[in-house]
Amino acid sequence: MSIPTGTYRVQVRPDFDLDTTAGLAGYLHSLGASHLYSAPILAATPGSPHGYDVVDPRVVNPELGGAPALDRLVGALRHEGLGLVVDIVPNHMGLFQPAANPMWWDVLEHGRGSAFADWFDIDWDAGPLVVPVLGSPSTDDLKIENGLLRYYEHRFPIAPGTGDGSPQEVHERQHYRLVYWREGNERLNYRRFFAVTELAGVRQEDPVVFDATHAEILRWVREGLADGIRVDHPDGLRDPGGYLARLRSQAPDAWLLVEKILERGEPMPPWPVDGTTGYEALAEVCGLFIDPDFSNIADKSWADEAYEQKLDVTKRLFGAELNRLARLGGDKAALSELAANFGVYRTYLPYGVENLEEASARAGAQDIARLKDPDDELAQRFQQLTGAVMAKGVEDTAMYRWNRLVALNEVGGDPSRVGVEPGEFHAAQIRRLREWPNTMTTLSTHDTKRGEDVRARLAVLSELPADWAAAVRDWRRTAPLADDSFEALFWQTIVGAWPIEEERLRRYFEKAAREANRSTSWDEPDEAFEAAVNANLERVFHNADLRRSVREFAARITPFGWSNALGQKLVQLTMPGVPDVYQGTELWENSLVDPDNRRPVDFAERLDLLAALDSAAAAGRPLPPVDVSGAAKLLVVSRALRLRRDRPELFGGYEPVVAAGPAANHVVAFDRGGALTVATRLPVGLAAAGGWRETELQLPPGDWTDALTGRGAASPALGDMLASYPVALLVKG
Repeated sequence: MSIPTGTYRVQVRPDFDLDTTAGLAGYLHSLGASHLYSAPILAATPGSPHGYDVVDPRVVNPELGGAPALDRLVGALRHEGLGLVVDIVPNHMGLFQPAANPMWWDVLEHGRGSAFADWFDIDWDAGPLVVPVLGSPSTDDLKIENGLLRYYEHRFPIAPGTGDGSPQEVHERQHYRLVYWREGNERLNYRRFFAVTELAGVRQEDPVVFDATHAEILRWVREGLADGIRVDHPDGLRDPGGYLARLRSQAPDAWLLVEKILERGEPMPPWPVDGTTGYEALAEVCGLFIDPDFSNIADKSWADEAYEQKLDVTKRLFGAELNRLARLGGDKAALSELAANFGVYRTYLPYGVENLEEASARAGAQDIARLKDPDDELAQRFQQLTGAVMAKGVEDTAMYRWNRLVALNEVGGDPSRVGVEPGEFHAAQIRRLREWPNTMTTLSTHDTKRGEDVRARLAVLSELPADWAAAVRDWRRTAPLADDSFEALFWQTIVGAWPIEEERLRRYFEKAAREANRSTSWDEPDEAFEAAVNANLERVFHNADLRRSVREFAARITPFGWSNALGQKLVQLTMPGVPDVYQGTELWENSLVDPDNRRPVDFAERLDLLAALDSAAAAGRPLPPVDVSGAAKLLVVSRALRLRRDRPELFGGYEPVVAAGPAANHVVAFDRGGALTVATRLPVGLAAAGGWRETELQLPPGDWTDALTGRGAASPALGDMLASYPVALLVKG
């Protein structure tokens, strides 16, 4: 097995296809990555900007260039000594493109008689298949044929004799559109991806379905096109462990990762994989740079908020799933309460049964004997429900409502957990090296709620709670909002991402407010509230005094945010595990939640800047300052990735390195076996206390050189060691 030393994630999409991606090979090699880590490349819904709505797992996406373009990409990567890690989506498929997903539409044509009827997780015993899409039919338009509820659309938008005559248009003319009911969440009878009606669950527990949907993926591995596989959302599967065992048996030499979100203290299930995609590492690293003394009283506890939103989404979004459980003999009210009390995503029976028992104890005495039986369909389907409830109730709702310090509101995070002390961090790294040395680590993904550098700047607020509260009190005089919770999110987002375009914030705030489901929602948008948010946003950009005040506060905390950003990046790149760099984050990155974090990346700028850094280093010219250009971050990323790739022997161990002196608590340091990381933490407090003063790092014996500056670490004094940057990467020998 070839384990990457560092991956680089690219959001391959129709307007950035496989051939365009191949053009990055030289840059990625120069940056220091060992593998390209690609978004899904199987055929997806036409025009898909992300690829997770796969419509045909048997072919490479023709919009990306198809199989020939994949061959060309791999050739370009191999020429530069790079490998390929691919993202796959086994849990679900996209539906509403008839020409694109022939399997699903064959099921709609032929019902249970379809050759693909067993591909999809459909409750055939619950009556006609109900698929909601937009429409407003009369009852006369509804007909049941072959056990399917069909809605014949008599008002097709393309007039006869017009149109392009495409196969998709012909299909839609000759067939039907299916009806959307407002109560569709109650009447659906196929498993969805969370509550997304356009994505239907696939029955990977059936070996025939597994073989059919993985033939192309396994060809890539067998023929040496792909070195690694990232499995999206295994928690949605009926039997994740069985699925992963089957995948491992057919790809024994692949680097195999799962998008498994572990809650605080939750161990990884005993699966035959190399690790997760790194959200638990993200929480550990970001926590280092948040002041553990920060406190800000909230109206309710995080536990209460999470419970309330889980209970709400269970009833509001997952009625169809509850109905299916009821038909299996479950009590809907009791199961709703139990799901809302789960502290983790799900169990993997018999593994994790203690989590079921703990949830039952919190929910009150219940008979959970059937839910403990891994062979009982009620237990199997309840496990699939709890993961969806956690994702929608916590990540997509509660984390937009409980906004004490939104730097903490991240996938797999616990917003009530403020700060990670160095000792706790070191213990976690020693455990990772021992148990999951080849897992991925990350700071940003396509699913994170905000970019890593936005979080780094927001972490500064934990050191300035009084100043922040005073600033918000002043701003709300000019731009008040009736929703206190959303107001907290509003101001933190603006300051964390500043400078940022007004329209990007407008789109973000609409999504965030609707996700919170508090003052407005996706189902029932409140025009008055959303107009008030937009009016406030306009004041921020067009009221001269308010704009100046916001700009000045952001400018005040930005240097400290840069310090945090460099610190967390170096720590993530050098800690145990395989580091991933999300596209574009080698420079300062102020993205918000998707789709904002899928904006085009200026790779030409990065290539030119990296070449300039290397030229300056070779000529002995001055180092780039820590400034708005982001060159300092690119320096950190490239030097750390290159060192991990070129000298892997320096990263085989892990030993904490301690400091002594008045500012010892403001540094985190560790030795990986010849590569020693030093990072400043809590920089506001450090500056207020007068800097490093006599604080020294207790360096292990030997001669050490800073890979960032090229200078020897002649003195253990942190004031000298960190004179150029708030971080250092020391190399022994």
